[in-house]
Amino acid sequence: MAEFYTTAEVAALLRVKQRKIYDMVAEGALPVRKITGKLLFPRAEIESWLGTPDGATAAEPAPGAEETPELPLIAAGGHDPLLDWALRESESGIAGFFDGALDGLERAERGYCVLAGLHIPEDGGWNAGAVAARFGQKPWVLIEWAKRRRGLILRPGLVKPPHNLRGARGLRFQARQSRAGSEMVLDRLLAAEKMTRADLRILDGVERSEFDLAAALAEGRADVGLGLEAAARQFRLDFVPLIEERFDLLVWRKIFFDPPFQKLLALCATERFAEKARTFGGYDLSSLGAVHFNGAK
Repeated sequence: MAEFYTTAEVAALLRVKQRKIYDMVAEGALPVRKITGKLLFPRAEIESWLGTPDGATAAEPAPGAEETPELPLIAAGGHDPLLDWALRESESGIAGFFDGALDGLERAERGYCVLAGLHIPEDGGWNAGAVAARFGQKPWVLIEWAKRRRGLILRPGLVKPPHNLRGARGLRFQARQSRAGSEMVLDRLLAAEKMTRADLRILDGVERSEFDLAAALAEGRADVGLGLEAAARQFRLDFVPLIEERFDLLVWRKIFFDPPFQKLLALCATERFAEKARTFGGYDLSSLGAVHFNGAK
């Protein structure tokens, strides 16, 4: 009889998923040894902890070993071209539903996704305050994805291309949906210029992604919009940088241990990923993975 249980064997013994075992290890709730990077569980100590003789399976799961509800493999929140590409290229199996940072924040709170991309401007920073207010006692972590250059994307052929928001007055300005982080950034930039939305000629319709915004400008349906350098480059449009924003991922902690998110992280460590970021343009990946918030549970 082996001297140690594997993670899978302990999970089967307790009738829980392997992810729950990792949680219990992190909490110090199980006797464990880490040998050559693997978790091994001393059989005698596990059986003593269970209070069952000779490895007999306990009739009920151990205290604290209850199942954790599954969340759908969906990435919500703000649209990021590099994240969109990476989710598909890594074959993570995580689907993208990008309809704005505020939408993603709400979906995460309601358990409708496993991660949400955020770029919510705050005094002195990005995202952490909004996340702490909603997720302070929940098992979610906020990690940095990238810093991104945002600014004015211009329609080809403008006679007097603007160099700032003041110069955009009178031009057809293409907005995004109200729950998009870029709309909050726009309000901050306008306030810094002592301007309001009334100073811009904002079109009635909205575009729901960075690429949709750039496409509208490339097709001449608008003159100017606030978007990412990465999107402007994809459509070969002129770009006027205005701000560097931090785009973070609000991630359900338990997904870290599962293959979908591990596949995404593995891709992020490759030269292929770095080269794609350089090709898109406007990205600073120097702090990718930095933790900006960690929920209590």
